[in-house]
Amino acid sequence: MIIPIVAYGDPVLRKVAKDITSDYPKLDELISNMWETMYNAHGVGLAAPQIGLAIRLFLVDTSPFSDDEELTEEEQNSLDGFKKVFINAKIEDEVGNEWDFNEGCLSIPDIREDVKRKPEITITYLDENFKEHTETYDGLLARVIQHEYDHIQGVLFTDKLSSLKKRLLKSRLDKISKGKISVDYKMRFPNIKKAR
Repeated sequence: MIIPIVAYGDPVLRKVAKDITSDYPKLDELISNMWETMYNAHGVGLAAPQIGLAIRLFLVDTSPFSDDEELTEEEQNSLDGFKKVFINAKIEDEVGNEWDFNEGCLSIPDIREDVKRKPEITITYLDENFKEHTETYDGLLARVIQHEYDHIQGVLFTDKLSSLKKRLLKSRLDKISKGKISVDYKMRFPNIKKAR
C-alpha cells in the first residue's frame, strides 16, 4: 500500500524518533508499504518520519545510482543491489574530509542543494529480523544512509545549508508546506487550509 509522504513543515519531521521492539505492530507490513511508497516516488531511501511515524526505521535501495557513468566501476558495483532495512540505527563514527554532493528529499520536492557530509560512517543497526550489525560505509552509500539517519534524528538536509541559502529557499519551502507544488506521488501537506 502506498502511503502519502509527509511534506516539509510537518512537526513529525522534527522529532527525534523512538526505538522500536520486534513486537512493533504489523512491522513486516509497514516495511513492505514503505518499500512500495519509496519506489512509487522514485526515491533511494525513506524514513518512517516521512510517512508520519516517529520511529527509528528507515530503508535504502541505492540501485538507481549504480548506472551513473560518472562513478567508478567499483562504486557502481557497491551501489547496485544495495537494499537494506535499518532499525534503531546509531551512527558510531563519521570520518574524513567533508565533501559536497547535491541532495534532494521526497519530503521537500523540487529543491536540491549541495550538502557537506563526511565520506565514511560506521553504523550499528538491527535488520528486519532484529539481527544486530555494525558496518562501515563510504562514498554515496554513506551519504544516502546519513541522509535517512538524519530523518530519525529530526534533521532535514536543508538544516545543513548556510543561513543565506536557507533565507533564499524560505518562500519555496513555505509553498511546499502549503501544498502549492506539483508532485507525481501522494503527499500529505501540513499547512493546507481546510475549507469550512
